[in-house]
Amino acid sequence: MSRPVSPVAPSRTDPAPSPYTPHLSHELAARPFTTRGDPLPSAFTRTPDRLRWRQGHHVLEIEPWGPDSVRIRAGVHRVVDGLPGALQARPPAAPCTVEVHATHATLTNGLLRITVAADDGLVSAERTDTGEELLREEPPHFWWPGARHFEAAGGDTYRIEQRFAAYDDERVHGLGQHGHGRFDQKGTVQELQQRNGEVTIPFAVSSRGYGFLWNNPAVGRVEFAANGTRWVADRTRQLDYWLTAGRTPAEILAHYADATGHAPAFPRWASGLWQSKLRYRDQAELLDVAREYARRGLPLSVIVVDYLHWRSLGDWDFDRRHWPDPRAMVEELRTLGVELAVSVWPSVSPLSAAYGELRDAGQLVATYNGATVHADWPDTDEAPEGIGVAFYDATDPAARAALWDRLQEHYYKLGIRAFWLDACEPEMRPGHPHNLSYAAGPGSEVANLYPREHARGVYEHLTEQGETEVLSLVRSAWAGSQRYGVALWSGDIPATFEALADSVRAGLNVAMSGIPWWTTDIGGFHGGDPDDEDYRELMVRWFQFAVFCPLLRLHGHREPRVFQGPVGVGGGPNEIWSYGERAQAAMTAGLALRERLRPYLHEQLEAGRTSGLPLIRPLLLEFPDDATGWDIDDQFLCGHDLLVAPVIHPGARERRVYLPAGADWTHHGTGAVHHGGQWVTVPAPLDAVPFFVRAQADPFISFREER
Repeated sequence: MSRPVSPVAPSRTDPAPSPYTPHLSHELAARPFTTRGDPLPSAFTRTPDRLRWRQGHHVLEIEPWGPDSVRIRAGVHRVVDGLPGALQARPPAAPCTVEVHATHATLTNGLLRITVAADDGLVSAERTDTGEELLREEPPHFWWPGARHFEAAGGDTYRIEQRFAAYDDERVHGLGQHGHGRFDQKGTVQELQQRNGEVTIPFAVSSRGYGFLWNNPAVGRVEFAANGTRWVADRTRQLDYWLTAGRTPAEILAHYADATGHAPAFPRWASGLWQSKLRYRDQAELLDVAREYARRGLPLSVIVVDYLHWRSLGDWDFDRRHWPDPRAMVEELRTLGVELAVSVWPSVSPLSAAYGELRDAGQLVATYNGATVHADWPDTDEAPEGIGVAFYDATDPAARAALWDRLQEHYYKLGIRAFWLDACEPEMRPGHPHNLSYAAGPGSEVANLYPREHARGVYEHLTEQGETEVLSLVRSAWAGSQRYGVALWSGDIPATFEALADSVRAGLNVAMSGIPWWTTDIGGFHGGDPDDEDYRELMVRWFQFAVFCPLLRLHGHREPRVFQGPVGVGGGPNEIWSYGERAQAAMTAGLALRERLRPYLHEQLEAGRTSGLPLIRPLLLEFPDDATGWDIDDQFLCGHDLLVAPVIHPGARERRVYLPAGADWTHHGTGAVHHGGQWVTVPAPLDAVPFFVRAQADPFISFREER
């Protein structure tokens, strides 16, 4: 398939824009536009900051929202401000032009021109430099009333559908993280609902040269079918989407970051090895592991205390029977150069001290008849059959503050500043948010917000304490989560080579979703026998892939797994030395490579703070002119200068790699220089991952060891 031309068309000088009515008074600007010679009143009006179309009860408003971008909203009777969404405060008015004619009106903002038909309000978008159509609303049938459908859902809410035309040559990337193993989302149907391993971020980058944000946290779905694209919100108050144009995919991601927020500085302490497993049962076991890393001379950055370290869910505190002196534990780890990260769940057991306080304050998620228990989880080792648990309401600022009060008292004051926000979808059983009431609104209207607001509470309270390096490991996210210092990981995935291959593609889509920090459970989560040679090979290959991810994290529920109730409460060993001498040697080599890479990784992550680019980049981000690169979904660039080709098949000892055109590439293993625009086959022994360095880059073979 050939790459569409739109995203990489040569730049041309746009016509000089005129100011978008900044000089008009509100009274004058709100008068209907009319076209000279047309006796009928126009469907269009404009205010100082937007263009409005109205027909009966149906109202459509379009306003510039950042460079080359617009926000489009539609409602019944009115369009209102202040509803939950992903966009930050409206940027200063962009210089735009508005033209109104008898049959249509246009709003032009830089590279993007929006046209609205006067008779039916249908919207189309095109590039101003080439005139190419980017996107077009299209009704499903000539008798259908329009491309925007509102169906009453009660309480001044609606089930809304938005339909667009389909394009056969279009490719779609982004949309969060999904386990289907595809990089191109065209032809898929995606539920817009948070689940373990299925992360809803309703932002897509099209090969046609536009980015599209469904600025709505409602539960629903999106369909990229051959006969049309359809976005659906099950329950919401109005239609709201943001559209941007760019000459390259990287430019689109930059606009998206400007609109929804840039990631903060990546913490220095977070770029080394994270050691974790399900689970270290007590303080002595965890400290023994950290001491063994030091004894073996293996650099360790973070070690993790997983779940069930509390007496009851919702205590957000150490069970002192098993963790008798956590302050001393934190202090000893710091002397070893290791940060302690602690698992924080949003679940609240009725057995916890916090349950009654949160319930009485209205800070638990509840059904409309007041029930607060939404899942069955093991509360402690002493309650193996599990107990019904509630969830604090992360969409309520007061509830976020109440959670922080406990995190501060029981963790932060001990010196802990790294939090693992596990199960933050939140993971309810059954997972039906339609009957739930959140502070931000009905569950079907706002449920997808939950993981972002959960991370927001931790981030905002840590920064209020003066912390400048904040990172929370999260299992779910939504649009805008990146501005709260989240590192998303792949969730509870299988321990198979197929899952490794799927993870590479999932990570590329997360990168195209505006989330720059991402990682996986090295080796997969569910199972894996440390004594099995086949599994040891998988661990090595997965570790080699993760060396180039923002986080390098060992985690999983290894054999032999111990089960009590519905989930495991313990598992086998998961340290580098747990997998035999050969695998240990290969992972140790990978860890040494990671340590040498860390200065480069921080340089690239810091540059990404302003550019909006992630660390892991599909080839199309760096080489949009290379048509073949658009088809590559099992390789990636780590920052600007490294091309990585992870081994994702068992038994493979060589790797076929595509080298993008536009650069020469030095193979790290042999030092051979290859011209871009060709396929090469390189050796891939078990102790090495194939990767290349841009030949024109700062000599990278030394990995800047002097730093």
